[in-house]
Amino acid sequence: MDSKSIKKFSKWTKDGNYKAINWNDISDQIDKATWEKLTEQFWLDTRIPLSNDLSDWRTLDDDHKWVVGHVFGGLTLLDTLQSQDGMAALRKDVQTQHETAVLNNIQFMESVHAKSYSSIFSTLNTSNQIKEIFNWSDTEEFLQNKTKKIYSLYHNDGEPLKKKISSVFLETFLFYSGFFTPLWYLGHNKLPNVAEIIKLILRDESVHGTYIGYKFQVAFNQLNKREQDEIKGWMYNFLYDLYNNEVKYTHLLYDQVGWTDKVLTFIRYNANKALMNLGQEPLFDDTAADVDPIVMNGISTSTANHDFFSQVGNGYRLGRAESMKDSDYDIGRPKNKK
Repeated sequence: MDSKSIKKFSKWTKDGNYKAINWNDISDQIDKATWEKLTEQFWLDTRIPLSNDLSDWRTLDDDHKWVVGHVFGGLTLLDTLQSQDGMAALRKDVQTQHETAVLNNIQFMESVHAKSYSSIFSTLNTSNQIKEIFNWSDTEEFLQNKTKKIYSLYHNDGEPLKKKISSVFLETFLFYSGFFTPLWYLGHNKLPNVAEIIKLILRDESVHGTYIGYKFQVAFNQLNKREQDEIKGWMYNFLYDLYNNEVKYTHLLYDQVGWTDKVLTFIRYNANKALMNLGQEPLFDDTAADVDPIVMNGISTSTANHDFFSQVGNGYRLGRAESMKDSDYDIGRPKNKK
């Protein structure tokens, strides 16, 4: 078997009828567990009070404001790629109907992520600044380089494993040059609500990268040794190619504020995390101990302590439903005497 001939599941019965999805008959429990995790941590950007960060925003100089805006412009482009092309590409190679449902959920949340950056822009930036940021993201050479590399693999239907590798590299590696900025500000007690959105996105991406990496490993383990070595060789070469481009992109974004070396350490660490999601050995020597501890602390997806009535933190959970009883309507009525 080679990577081009991984068997796909059929949406049709043996009789030629369309097949309903049955969540009571699950062949891969990881599908169910991931669905439950993703639905449990559902959120929307409209529940975060971004305007509370305006006082912090006004204290930043023009160079730092430029970095924030253009970092989020780049992240918007990558999340757009994931929502419009990434999950649609992966759905062509699913092994179960439940995997399709999970990818549908991921696709929606990638759209939420992309929209969230526009909410940040509309709060912090003028109309002309927003227009400039989107013109920049649509034309910047190094940003477009990585986008086009991933896009071309998403549309190569003959290489299902390379699609999964590309998705994990995007989710667990390429996003992180942008994530550094809000996490750094959070560690310095600035822009906490902007950072809260990023922490919510990070929590999602952690699940996405782990899940798609797991699905890669399931298919990878069906290959023989020669085929596995071929895929691994391609994977490491592709990662290093992406890293070389990311170095140039990082210099472009961060040289003016002096953060470049810290960001490069951070992205090398996350490149190794992406390889781990795919069941592979690290490429770089960087570990969590090498990452700026302020940023490393911010990457934690633990629950923020937010006032319930003013904002919703990343510990938000959907409420439990309880059926109404007739007695629930007995408000103010005297109890019946026995």
